[in-house]
Parts: sequence; C-alpha cells; structure tokens
Amino acid sequence: MGGFVLMAKMGRPKLDDPREHQVTVRFSDDQLARLTAYCEKFQLKKAQVLMKGFEELERQAKEADQGK
Repeated sequence: MGGFVLMAKMGRPKLDDPREHQVTVRFSDDQLARLTAYCEKFQLKKAQVLMKGFEELERQAKEADQGK
C-alpha cells in the first residue's frame, strides 16, 4: 500500500520573541579587542554581551526614574 509518512519539521524551533532585526555597530580596534576578550573569558557571543549591556542600561534608567 502506498501510504504517506508525515515527517517532522526540521530546523530550529520557533522563538516566542524572534529576533528579526539586525543592528550594525562600529568599534575602534581597542573596543573590539576588549569586547572579544570579554566574550572569550565568559564564553559569550558578542551579541549576547551587547544585549545584556542594553538591558542593564534600561534597568538603571528605570531605577533612576523610580527614584525621582
């Protein structure tokens, strides 16, 4: 008999909040070397470090607004 076999979808699972936008940043040689060293030391990707930095700045701004 010629039945159909359904195959599971391949690839990465869908994210709840997909990262569809790309941002380009220019660094000096010194800044890039420091970022690269930090990433290697803590085994993080550059994007992870930059996103965590942005989240920290947002947290600080929120605290400053609450302190007014």
